[in-house]
Amino acid sequence: MEDNSMTKILICDDDKEIAAAIQVYLKNEGYETYLAYDGKQALDVIKSTDIQLIILDIMMPNLDGIKTSIEIRKSHNIPIIFLSAKSEDVDKIMGLSVGADDYVTKPFVIEELLARIRTQTRKRQKDGEAAGDAGSILEYEGLRVDRDAHSVFFAEKASKSKKETITPVEITHKEFELLLCLLENKGRVMSREALLDKVWGYDYIGETNVVDVYVRFLRSKIDERFDTKIITTVRGAGYKIG
Repeated sequence: MEDNSMTKILICDDDKEIAAAIQVYLKNEGYETYLAYDGKQALDVIKSTDIQLIILDIMMPNLDGIKTSIEIRKSHNIPIIFLSAKSEDVDKIMGLSVGADDYVTKPFVIEELLARIRTQTRKRQKDGEAAGDAGSILEYEGLRVDRDAHSVFFAEKASKSKKETITPVEITHKEFELLLCLLENKGRVMSREALLDKVWGYDYIGETNVVDVYVRFLRSKIDERFDTKIITTVRGAGYKIG
């Protein structure tokens, strides 16, 4: 069994029986666990504890999972796995677009949740190692992405009448990971399947349209806003930058 003793996981679900059951399984796997029963309690735990991963139910009283995720993403880059009884594609896209990293539909088999947790923790470790091996800032055509600060800026060129202006770009956690993946592979065409594997951590069988949705999100926030063309579609192949 892997050494998970240093991984702190917050379980947030208003169904106390489900939360307790997940906690038992995670403790048996060696994880250190914390419980919350609504979004407000979850935010309080995050403020006081160095949480490495969050399992977050969507339908909760006081502050639901969607709003909680939005609040978390304002200051933290913690992997979030949503739990929900809803299974429609639109609900998955909504959940992921507000900063979640993965989505598990109730009822679920505990082995599936454990597999998703392992994927996210391993991916986070790899991302940390990659960031340590490479420079923090990636740039392309005015776009500047800071790995360490998890921030994105766009620099509009100076002219005779005005100086260079640098504007922050607000994007979600998953949008950031997709943009970073494309920049790290600048000049290379990335298939939808490859992007799903690298950004979402495992194969979304039959759901490659989620990549198209996120590319549209990025284009609306960067290309359309700054009248540029950062992400290129390669028909029948995928996407690339540069």
